[in-house]
Amino acid sequence: MNGLELITDKQWSVGYLFNSQHPFFNISAHTVINTWIVLGIILLLALSTRWALERNGIIRYIYLSFTRFFLDLYNQSFTSFSMTHFCFIASIFVFILLCNIISIIPWAEEPTTDLNTTLSLGIIAFIYTQIAGIKAEGLWAYIKSYFSPFFIMMPLNLVGKLASVISISFRLFGNIFGGAIISKLWTGFISGSLLLELVGVLSGINLIIVVFFGLFEGFLQAFVFTMLTLTYLSLAVQGEGGH
Repeated sequence: MNGLELITDKQWSVGYLFNSQHPFFNISAHTVINTWIVLGIILLLALSTRWALERNGIIRYIYLSFTRFFLDLYNQSFTSFSMTHFCFIASIFVFILLCNIISIIPWAEEPTTDLNTTLSLGIIAFIYTQIAGIKAEGLWAYIKSYFSPFFIMMPLNLVGKLASVISISFRLFGNIFGGAIISKLWTGFISGSLLLELVGVLSGINLIIVVFFGLFEGFLQAFVFTMLTLTYLSLAVQGEGGH
C-alpha cells in the first residue's frame, strides 16, 4: 500500500537480530502499540471485575448481561458446557471488539486494519478448533474425517478446512479496513474547512460515521467472527449431528 497517503504506518525492523534486511522482519509500529493498548484495557477490565460484581450498579449489570448473552449463544451450539471453550469464545469476542472500536480513542487506530492481526486471529481459532476436535473425537477419528466420505475427497476436505481461516480473517480485515478508509476520507474532506466541520456537527453526519464505523461495525464484525468460530468449534467437537 505504498503511496496511499491515507494509510501511514511506521515500520520497526528486527532484521538486525537475524542479520537480514528482508521486509519479513518489519513490524508495524501502530499495530503493536495499539494492540498493547487493547491488552491494557482488557487487564483493567479484568482487575475491575471482582470489584464490580461485589457492588450493585450499572457496571455489575453490564458484566452479568454480557456473561448471560454468551452463555445463551454457547448453549445454543453445545449440548454440554465447557468452561474452557466458553472462556475462549468470550475472550476472542472481547479482544476483537476492543481492537475494532479503539479508534474512538483520539490518535488510536484499529489493529484489525492490519491483515497480520486478523490472519493471526484466524490461525489461533483454527488451531484451537482442531485441538478441541482431536481431544473430543480422538486422533484417528480426526484423521479419518479428512478422507470421508471417500478417500479421494481428502484434498478438498483439507482445502475446506484451510479456507475457513482465510474466510474469517479476510472478512474481518476487509470490513474494518474499509470502514477506516471511509472515516479517514471523511476526516480529510472536512479538515481545514470550518464550514464543512460545522455542517457535519450540526447535521449529525460526524456522529453517524463515528457510531456506525467505530462502534456498530466494530461490534458486528467481532460478533460475526466469534459466531463463525463458535460454529466451527461446535462442528469439530460434536460433529454435524451435534452428539
